[in-house]
Amino acid sequence: MRVVEVDVAPPKAGEVRVKVLANALCHTDIYTLSGSDPEGKFPSILGHEATAVVESVGEGVTDYVVGDLVIPCYTPECQEWDCIFCQSQQTNLCPKVRATQGKSVMPDGTSRFSLPDGTVIYHFMGCSTFSEYAVLCSISLAKINPEADPYKVCLVGCGISTGWGAIMNNPNWRPGCSVAVWGLGAVGLAVTQAAALLGATRIYGMDVNKDKFELAKKDFGVTECFNPMDGNAKDWLMSKEKWGIDFTYDCTGLVPVMRDALESAHRGFGESMVIGVAAAGKELSTRPFQLITGRCWKGTAFGGWKSRQDVPKLVNKIMLGELKIDKFITHNFTGLDQVQELVDALHSGDCLRGVLKIAEKPCAEPQVANVIA
Repeated sequence: MRVVEVDVAPPKAGEVRVKVLANALCHTDIYTLSGSDPEGKFPSILGHEATAVVESVGEGVTDYVVGDLVIPCYTPECQEWDCIFCQSQQTNLCPKVRATQGKSVMPDGTSRFSLPDGTVIYHFMGCSTFSEYAVLCSISLAKINPEADPYKVCLVGCGISTGWGAIMNNPNWRPGCSVAVWGLGAVGLAVTQAAALLGATRIYGMDVNKDKFELAKKDFGVTECFNPMDGNAKDWLMSKEKWGIDFTYDCTGLVPVMRDALESAHRGFGESMVIGVAAAGKELSTRPFQLITGRCWKGTAFGGWKSRQDVPKLVNKIMLGELKIDKFITHNFTGLDQVQELVDALHSGDCLRGVLKIAEKPCAEPQVANVIA
Protein backbone atom coordinates (compact mmCIF):
# COMPACT_ATOMS: atom_id res chain seq x y z
CA MET A 1 0.00 0.00 0.00
CA ARG A 2 1.11 3.56 -0.60
CA VAL A 3 -0.21 7.01 0.31
CA VAL A 4 -1.28 9.16 -2.63
CA GLU A 5 -3.51 12.17 -3.20
CA VAL A 6 -6.90 11.38 -4.71
CA ASP A 7 -9.93 13.38 -5.71
CA VAL A 8 -13.08 12.45 -3.80
CA ALA A 9 -16.16 13.49 -5.75
CA PRO A 10 -19.24 14.98 -4.07
CA PRO A 11 -21.97 12.51 -3.08
CA LYS A 12 -24.67 11.76 -5.61
CA ALA A 13 -28.32 10.98 -4.82
CA GLY A 14 -28.63 8.60 -1.88
CA GLU A 15 -24.96 8.99 -0.94
CA VAL A 16 -22.99 10.58 1.88
CA ARG A 17 -19.44 11.93 1.94
CA VAL A 18 -17.67 11.46 5.25
CA LYS A 19 -14.46 12.60 6.91
CA VAL A 20 -12.78 9.53 8.36
CA LEU A 21 -11.55 9.80 11.95
CA ALA A 22 -10.14 6.34 12.63
CA ASN A 23 -9.70 2.99 10.92
CA ALA A 24 -8.84 -0.37 12.46
CA LEU A 25 -7.11 -2.93 10.25
CA CYS A 26 -9.04 -6.16 9.70
CA HIS A 27 -7.70 -9.41 8.26
CA THR A 28 -10.19 -9.00 5.41
CA ASP A 29 -8.19 -5.98 4.24
CA ILE A 30 -5.02 -8.10 4.27
CA TYR A 31 -6.83 -10.96 2.52
CA THR A 32 -7.78 -8.64 -0.34
CA LEU A 33 -4.36 -7.01 -0.41
CA SER A 34 -2.80 -10.47 -0.86
CA GLY A 35 -4.76 -10.98 -4.10
CA SER A 36 -6.78 -13.93 -2.75
CA ASP A 37 -10.12 -12.11 -2.80
CA PRO A 38 -12.04 -12.93 -6.01
CA GLU A 39 -13.89 -9.60 -5.70
CA GLY A 40 -10.74 -7.59 -5.02
CA LYS A 41 -10.26 -4.93 -7.70
CA PHE A 42 -7.22 -2.70 -8.03
CA PRO A 43 -6.22 0.06 -7.71
CA SER A 44 -8.49 0.57 -4.72
CA ILE A 45 -8.68 2.15 -1.28
CA LEU A 46 -8.99 -0.50 1.41
CA GLY A 47 -10.48 -0.10 4.90
CA HIS A 48 -13.91 -0.88 6.32
CA GLU A 49 -13.63 -0.85 10.14
CA ALA A 50 -13.91 2.85 10.88
CA THR A 51 -15.58 5.87 12.39
CA ALA A 52 -16.28 9.10 10.53
CA VAL A 53 -18.28 12.32 10.58
CA VAL A 54 -20.69 13.34 7.86
CA GLU A 55 -19.16 16.05 5.65
CA SER A 56 -21.93 16.41 3.04
CA VAL A 57 -25.02 14.57 1.83
CA GLY A 58 -26.42 13.89 -1.61
CA GLU A 59 -29.88 14.49 -2.98
CA GLY A 60 -32.68 12.73 -1.11
CA VAL A 61 -30.65 11.89 1.99
CA THR A 62 -32.67 12.82 5.08
CA ASP A 63 -31.35 10.42 7.76
CA TYR A 64 -28.02 12.21 8.19
CA VAL A 65 -26.85 15.79 8.62
CA VAL A 66 -23.41 17.33 8.51
CA GLY A 67 -21.51 16.56 11.71
CA ASP A 68 -23.22 13.24 12.53
CA LEU A 69 -20.84 10.63 13.97
CA VAL A 70 -21.19 7.43 11.96
CA ILE A 71 -19.79 3.94 11.51
CA PRO A 72 -19.51 2.72 7.90
CA CYS A 73 -21.10 -0.71 7.47
CA TYR A 74 -20.15 -3.12 4.71
CA THR A 75 -23.45 -4.91 5.30
CA PRO A 76 -26.09 -2.31 4.36
CA GLU A 77 -29.66 -2.07 5.58
CA CYS A 78 -32.09 -0.36 3.21
CA GLN A 79 -35.07 -0.84 5.59
CA GLU A 80 -37.48 -0.65 2.66
CA TRP A 81 -40.90 -2.21 3.18
CA ASP A 82 -40.53 -4.54 0.20
CA CYS A 83 -37.04 -5.81 1.09
CA ILE A 84 -37.73 -9.30 2.37
CA PHE A 85 -34.27 -9.42 3.93
CA CYS A 86 -34.60 -6.21 5.91
CA GLN A 87 -38.12 -7.10 6.98
CA SER A 88 -37.06 -10.58 8.15
CA GLN A 89 -35.75 -11.15 11.65
CA GLN A 90 -33.83 -14.19 10.38
CA THR A 91 -31.18 -12.41 8.31
CA ASN A 92 -29.21 -9.19 7.90
CA LEU A 93 -28.17 -9.78 4.29
CA CYS A 94 -29.79 -6.81 2.55
CA PRO A 95 -29.00 -7.14 -1.19
CA LYS A 96 -29.91 -3.57 -2.18
CA VAL A 97 -26.40 -2.56 -3.33
CA ARG A 98 -24.70 -5.96 -3.23
CA ALA A 99 -24.23 -6.32 -7.00
CA THR A 100 -22.36 -3.05 -7.47
CA GLN A 101 -20.55 -3.23 -4.13
CA GLY A 102 -19.13 -6.58 -5.26
CA LYS A 103 -17.82 -4.85 -8.40
CA SER A 104 -16.11 -2.13 -6.29
CA VAL A 105 -18.25 0.73 -7.60
CA MET A 106 -21.19 2.83 -6.39
CA PRO A 107 -24.79 1.90 -7.36
CA ASP A 108 -24.62 3.95 -10.58
CA GLY A 109 -21.64 1.86 -11.71
CA THR A 110 -18.99 4.54 -11.24
CA SER A 111 -16.40 5.40 -8.61
CA ARG A 112 -16.13 8.54 -6.49
CA PHE A 113 -12.33 8.21 -6.27
CA SER A 114 -9.81 9.20 -8.91
CA LEU A 115 -6.21 10.30 -9.25
CA PRO A 116 -5.47 13.86 -10.42
CA ASP A 117 -4.76 12.44 -13.91
CA GLY A 118 -8.24 10.91 -14.05
CA THR A 119 -7.28 7.30 -13.27
CA VAL A 120 -10.18 5.54 -11.56
CA ILE A 121 -9.62 4.27 -8.02
CA TYR A 122 -12.08 1.57 -6.97
CA HIS A 123 -14.12 1.24 -3.78
CA PHE A 124 -13.70 -1.60 -1.26
CA MET A 125 -16.58 -3.32 0.55
CA GLY A 126 -18.65 -0.19 0.02
CA CYS A 127 -16.46 1.66 2.54
CA SER A 128 -12.83 2.52 1.53
CA THR A 129 -12.00 4.15 4.84
CA PHE A 130 -8.19 4.20 4.63
CA SER A 131 -8.75 7.68 3.29
CA GLU A 132 -9.26 11.13 4.74
CA TYR A 133 -12.61 11.29 2.94
CA ALA A 134 -14.89 8.63 1.48
CA VAL A 135 -18.29 8.42 -0.20
CA LEU A 136 -20.76 5.72 0.87
CA CYS A 137 -24.36 4.80 0.23
CA SER A 138 -26.56 6.28 2.93
CA ILE A 139 -27.88 2.78 3.71
CA SER A 140 -24.32 1.73 4.58
CA LEU A 141 -23.92 4.07 7.54
CA ALA A 142 -24.98 3.72 11.16
CA LYS A 143 -25.42 6.97 13.10
CA ILE A 144 -24.06 6.55 16.61
CA ASN A 145 -23.96 8.41 19.91
CA PRO A 146 -21.98 11.63 19.33
CA GLU A 147 -20.24 11.18 22.70
CA ALA A 148 -18.73 7.83 21.71
CA ASP A 149 -14.95 7.52 21.47
CA PRO A 150 -14.32 7.14 17.71
CA TYR A 151 -10.84 5.72 18.30
CA LYS A 152 -12.36 2.72 20.08
CA VAL A 153 -15.80 2.11 18.63
CA CYS A 154 -14.39 1.91 15.09
CA LEU A 155 -13.91 -1.79 15.95
CA VAL A 156 -17.68 -2.24 15.91
CA GLY A 157 -17.62 -1.93 12.11
CA CYS A 158 -16.58 -5.54 11.51
CA GLY A 159 -14.66 -8.17 13.45
CA ILE A 160 -15.64 -7.65 17.06
CA SER A 161 -19.33 -7.29 16.22
CA THR A 162 -19.12 -10.42 14.09
CA GLY A 163 -17.78 -12.46 16.98
CA TRP A 164 -20.28 -11.06 19.46
CA GLY A 165 -23.20 -11.64 17.11
CA ALA A 166 -22.24 -15.25 16.43
CA ILE A 167 -23.23 -15.88 20.05
CA MET A 168 -25.73 -13.15 20.86
CA ASN A 169 -27.84 -13.58 17.74
CA ASN A 170 -28.03 -17.36 17.86
CA PRO A 171 -31.63 -18.24 18.80
CA ASN A 172 -30.52 -21.69 19.97
CA TRP A 173 -27.98 -20.37 22.47
CA ARG A 174 -28.37 -21.58 26.05
CA PRO A 175 -26.39 -20.91 29.25
CA GLY A 176 -24.35 -23.71 30.77
CA CYS A 177 -23.17 -24.98 27.40
CA SER A 178 -19.74 -25.87 26.01
CA VAL A 179 -18.01 -23.82 23.30
CA ALA A 180 -14.96 -24.43 21.12
CA VAL A 181 -13.30 -21.74 19.01
CA TRP A 182 -10.56 -22.22 16.43
CA GLY A 183 -8.50 -19.06 15.94
CA LEU A 184 -7.90 -16.72 18.88
CA GLY A 185 -7.56 -13.48 16.99
CA ALA A 186 -9.91 -10.56 17.54
CA VAL A 187 -12.94 -12.32 16.04
CA GLY A 188 -12.37 -15.58 17.91
CA LEU A 189 -11.82 -13.78 21.21
CA ALA A 190 -14.99 -11.76 20.63
CA VAL A 191 -16.79 -15.11 20.33
CA THR A 192 -15.32 -16.39 23.61
CA GLN A 193 -15.98 -13.08 25.35
CA ALA A 194 -19.64 -13.16 24.35
CA ALA A 195 -19.94 -16.85 25.25
CA ALA A 196 -18.62 -16.18 28.75
CA LEU A 197 -20.90 -13.17 29.12
CA LEU A 198 -23.93 -15.25 28.17
CA GLY A 199 -23.19 -18.11 30.53
CA ALA A 200 -21.07 -20.74 28.77
CA THR A 201 -19.31 -22.85 31.39
CA ARG A 202 -16.61 -24.57 29.29
CA ILE A 203 -14.88 -22.52 26.61
CA TYR A 204 -12.08 -24.18 24.66
CA GLY A 205 -9.71 -22.11 22.53
CA MET A 206 -7.47 -23.46 19.76
CA ASP A 207 -4.61 -21.56 18.11
CA VAL A 208 -1.15 -22.33 16.77
CA ASN A 209 0.25 -19.30 18.61
CA LYS A 210 0.70 -20.29 22.26
CA ASP A 211 1.46 -16.68 23.19
CA LYS A 212 -2.26 -15.92 22.91
CA PHE A 213 -3.32 -18.40 25.55
CA GLU A 214 -2.65 -16.38 28.69
CA LEU A 215 -4.56 -13.36 27.39
CA ALA A 216 -7.43 -15.54 26.16
CA LYS A 217 -7.88 -17.06 29.61
CA LYS A 218 -7.25 -13.88 31.58
CA ASP A 219 -9.43 -11.40 29.67
CA PHE A 220 -11.70 -13.24 27.23
CA GLY A 221 -13.34 -16.09 29.14
CA VAL A 222 -11.44 -19.07 27.71
CA THR A 223 -11.18 -21.91 30.23
CA GLU A 224 -8.72 -24.21 28.41
CA CYS A 225 -6.41 -23.78 25.41
CA PHE A 226 -4.86 -26.20 22.94
CA ASN A 227 -2.29 -25.87 20.16
CA PRO A 228 -3.29 -28.02 17.14
CA MET A 229 0.42 -28.34 16.31
CA ASP A 230 0.74 -30.48 19.44
CA GLY A 231 -1.90 -33.01 18.42
CA ASN A 232 -5.37 -33.55 17.03
CA ALA A 233 -7.72 -30.83 18.30
CA LYS A 234 -10.82 -32.92 17.66
CA ASP A 235 -9.47 -35.84 19.70
CA TRP A 236 -8.47 -33.45 22.49
CA LEU A 237 -11.96 -31.94 22.61
CA MET A 238 -13.65 -35.35 22.60
CA SER A 239 -11.50 -36.31 25.59
CA LYS A 240 -13.01 -33.31 27.39
CA GLU A 241 -16.63 -33.70 26.32
CA LYS A 242 -17.77 -37.28 25.67
CA TRP A 243 -20.35 -36.55 22.98
CA GLY A 244 -18.83 -33.38 21.60
CA ILE A 245 -19.13 -29.61 21.98
CA ASP A 246 -22.48 -27.80 22.02
CA PHE A 247 -21.32 -24.85 19.86
CA THR A 248 -18.17 -24.76 17.72
CA TYR A 249 -16.79 -21.82 15.71
CA ASP A 250 -14.20 -21.59 12.97
CA CYS A 251 -12.48 -18.19 12.92
CA THR A 252 -9.55 -19.22 10.73
CA GLY A 253 -10.94 -19.40 7.20
CA LEU A 254 -9.24 -22.81 6.71
CA VAL A 255 -11.58 -25.46 5.32
CA PRO A 256 -9.90 -28.41 7.11
CA VAL A 257 -10.49 -26.55 10.38
CA MET A 258 -14.13 -25.96 9.43
CA ARG A 259 -14.52 -29.71 9.03
CA ASP A 260 -12.88 -30.38 12.39
CA ALA A 261 -15.21 -27.84 14.00
CA LEU A 262 -18.28 -29.57 12.58
CA GLU A 263 -17.13 -33.05 13.50
CA SER A 264 -16.34 -31.89 17.05
CA ALA A 265 -19.92 -30.68 17.51
CA HIS A 266 -22.21 -32.58 19.86
CA ARG A 267 -23.94 -35.65 18.50
CA GLY A 268 -27.69 -35.03 18.13
CA PHE A 269 -27.82 -31.25 18.54
CA GLY A 270 -24.38 -29.65 18.19
CA GLU A 271 -24.00 -26.55 16.05
CA SER A 272 -20.93 -25.45 14.10
CA MET A 273 -20.63 -21.95 12.67
CA VAL A 274 -18.27 -20.81 9.91
CA ILE A 275 -17.03 -17.26 10.50
CA GLY A 276 -13.61 -17.21 8.83
CA VAL A 277 -13.53 -16.40 5.11
CA ALA A 278 -11.85 -19.10 3.01
CA ALA A 279 -9.62 -18.35 0.04
CA ALA A 280 -11.20 -18.26 -3.42
CA GLY A 281 -12.11 -21.67 -4.81
CA LYS A 282 -11.99 -23.55 -1.51
CA GLU A 283 -14.80 -26.04 -0.84
CA LEU A 284 -16.14 -27.76 2.27
CA SER A 285 -16.40 -31.51 2.72
CA THR A 286 -17.52 -33.96 5.39
CA ARG A 287 -19.32 -37.26 5.58
CA PRO A 288 -23.12 -36.80 5.28
CA PHE A 289 -23.49 -39.01 8.37
CA GLN A 290 -22.16 -36.08 10.44
CA LEU A 291 -25.31 -34.14 9.54
CA ILE A 292 -27.67 -37.11 9.66
CA THR A 293 -26.65 -37.62 13.28
CA GLY A 294 -27.96 -34.20 14.22
CA ARG A 295 -25.14 -31.72 13.77
CA CYS A 296 -25.97 -28.36 12.19
CA TRP A 297 -23.51 -26.50 9.92
CA LYS A 298 -24.08 -22.80 9.25
CA GLY A 299 -22.35 -19.45 8.88
CA THR A 300 -22.70 -15.80 9.74
CA ALA A 301 -21.93 -12.45 8.10
CA PHE A 302 -21.35 -9.50 10.43
CA GLY A 303 -22.70 -11.65 13.23
CA GLY A 304 -26.27 -11.30 12.00
CA TRP A 305 -26.51 -7.67 13.11
CA LYS A 306 -28.77 -5.36 11.13
CA SER A 307 -26.28 -2.56 10.69
CA ARG A 308 -28.26 0.68 10.92
CA GLN A 309 -30.43 -0.39 13.84
CA ASP A 310 -28.05 -2.65 15.79
CA VAL A 311 -24.66 -0.91 15.54
CA PRO A 312 -25.87 2.17 17.49
CA LYS A 313 -27.13 -0.17 20.23
CA LEU A 314 -23.77 -1.94 20.44
CA VAL A 315 -22.00 1.41 20.76
CA ASN A 316 -24.35 2.40 23.59
CA LYS A 317 -23.63 -0.88 25.39
CA ILE A 318 -19.90 -0.20 25.09
CA MET A 319 -20.37 3.30 26.53
CA LEU A 320 -22.38 1.86 29.43
CA GLY A 321 -19.68 -0.70 30.16
CA GLU A 322 -21.90 -3.66 29.29
CA LEU A 323 -19.59 -4.72 26.44
CA LYS A 324 -15.82 -4.46 26.86
CA ILE A 325 -13.74 -3.42 23.87
CA ASP A 326 -10.55 -1.86 25.24
CA LYS A 327 -8.60 -5.14 25.51
CA PHE A 328 -8.94 -5.74 21.77
CA ILE A 329 -6.91 -2.62 20.93
CA THR A 330 -3.26 -3.60 21.22
CA HIS A 331 -1.64 -1.08 18.85
CA ASN A 332 -2.28 2.59 18.02
CA PHE A 333 -0.90 4.64 15.14
CA THR A 334 -1.45 8.19 13.89
CA GLY A 335 -1.56 9.33 10.28
CA LEU A 336 -2.05 7.52 6.98
CA ASP A 337 1.71 7.47 6.49
CA GLN A 338 1.86 4.80 9.22
CA VAL A 339 -0.44 2.37 7.43
CA GLN A 340 2.43 -0.02 6.63
CA GLU A 341 3.41 -0.11 10.30
CA LEU A 342 -0.20 -1.03 11.03
CA VAL A 343 -0.04 -3.88 8.50
CA ASP A 344 3.24 -5.11 9.96
CA ALA A 345 1.75 -5.08 13.46
CA LEU A 346 -1.17 -7.27 12.38
CA HIS A 347 1.28 -9.74 10.85
CA SER A 348 3.42 -9.80 14.00
CA GLY A 349 1.25 -12.28 15.89
CA ASP A 350 0.77 -10.13 19.00
CA CYS A 351 -1.76 -7.70 17.52
CA LEU A 352 -5.49 -8.16 17.98
CA ARG A 353 -6.52 -4.82 16.53
CA GLY A 354 -4.42 -1.86 15.54
CA VAL A 355 -6.19 1.48 15.22
CA LEU A 356 -5.01 4.20 12.86
CA LYS A 357 -6.01 7.71 13.91
CA ILE A 358 -6.64 9.69 10.73
CA ALA A 359 -8.21 12.91 12.01
CA GLU A 360 -9.25 14.63 15.22
CA LYS A 361 -12.84 14.35 16.33
CA PRO A 362 -14.54 17.73 15.73
CA CYS A 363 -15.51 19.63 18.85
CA ALA A 364 -19.24 19.89 19.47
CA GLU A 365 -20.75 23.27 18.74
CA PRO A 366 -21.29 25.28 21.92
CA GLN A 367 -24.90 25.38 22.99
CA VAL A 368 -26.42 28.85 23.30
CA ALA A 369 -29.56 29.34 25.39
CA ASN A 370 -31.79 32.38 25.69
CA VAL A 371 -32.30 33.39 29.31
CA ILE A 372 -34.24 36.09 31.11
CA ALA A 373 -31.87 38.05 33.36
